[in-house]
Amino acid sequence: MKKTLLVLITIALFATACATQAVIPASTVVPLTETATATNTFTPALLFTPTLVVPTPTVTPVPHPMSIISMRAGDYPGSEISIVKELTKGSNYRRYYAYYLSEGLKIYALLTVPEGEMPEGGWPAIVFNHGYIPPDVYRTTERYIAYVDEIARADYVVFRIDYRGHDASEGAATGAYGNPGYQVDVLNAVSSIKQLPEVNPEKIGMWGHSMGGYLTLRTMVISKDVKVGVIWAGVVASYTDMLYNWRRTGSFTPSPSSRGIGWRTGWIEAFGSPEDNPIFWDSVSATSYLADLSGPLELHHGTEDEDVPLEFSVRLAEQARNANQIADLYTYDGDNHNISANFSTAMQRTIAFFDQYLK
Repeated sequence: MKKTLLVLITIALFATACATQAVIPASTVVPLTETATATNTFTPALLFTPTLVVPTPTVTPVPHPMSIISMRAGDYPGSEISIVKELTKGSNYRRYYAYYLSEGLKIYALLTVPEGEMPEGGWPAIVFNHGYIPPDVYRTTERYIAYVDEIARADYVVFRIDYRGHDASEGAATGAYGNPGYQVDVLNAVSSIKQLPEVNPEKIGMWGHSMGGYLTLRTMVISKDVKVGVIWAGVVASYTDMLYNWRRTGSFTPSPSSRGIGWRTGWIEAFGSPEDNPIFWDSVSATSYLADLSGPLELHHGTEDEDVPLEFSVRLAEQARNANQIADLYTYDGDNHNISANFSTAMQRTIAFFDQYLK
């Protein structure tokens, strides 16, 4: 009897102990799913459902094709210059109708080469960027003849190029301000003239008028190959100034890119205004990169220019000097877009500036 009683007490105590161990504070209970079993096997998936966290990749916007950064990343090998025919000689230089390649397109040009004894290393050369002329009326041998003659007689090779779509040059004439095509032609012209045996590749300068001044300034912040630039009545403002402060009142014929939806309307619709998206507008403006200018600048502008504001040249000179660059500015009181009344004076100053930095 005593033995039976002892067994019953032991069983009761064991049951009480088990019941006590099963009481767990609610705050520490880990809920199990309905498939959980009372075993000693630990299955993490039964305790929680993990959330997969995928980091969001950092997307770097692709630069616009017209941005200076994008243009710097391009390849502009140019080509050998092919002579099509020799033209009537100048006073002390030979004249040729020639072409080179730009993105596979034949780009024609007027090429002058000095006669006489070539200096050691070759002649200095000037890539000549003409201003806007309606492409359908442009002719290689009919434009800027006096300008080219003055520089050529000063013992420079002159390479006055026809942009794509002008006269016999292949490709479409799309305008300079909203399409990189003309700029690509200029950069390939630099590479091509450096390959001419008569040229010293370390002595390349550039001259530009109006739209050609725009192309000259951009070239000098894209490439280090141009050692000096001269710009007459250049479109050398930031794109913000070009957008808001350029109202041409002269006998201006719209370029192909300014008919219909031009770069102004198209870019504002795509990227917002300069106030909304200053990063984009700065990225396409050469004036944002003046600290990288490849050489000294000389600027010429008539005060009565009806096509390009005098303020564009004045402001560029100030900005370039603030960037510790050489930027000489000459203004001509009462003169027009072509500096016609002071042509000889302006050209003498131009040649003296080229002589100072290329000879």
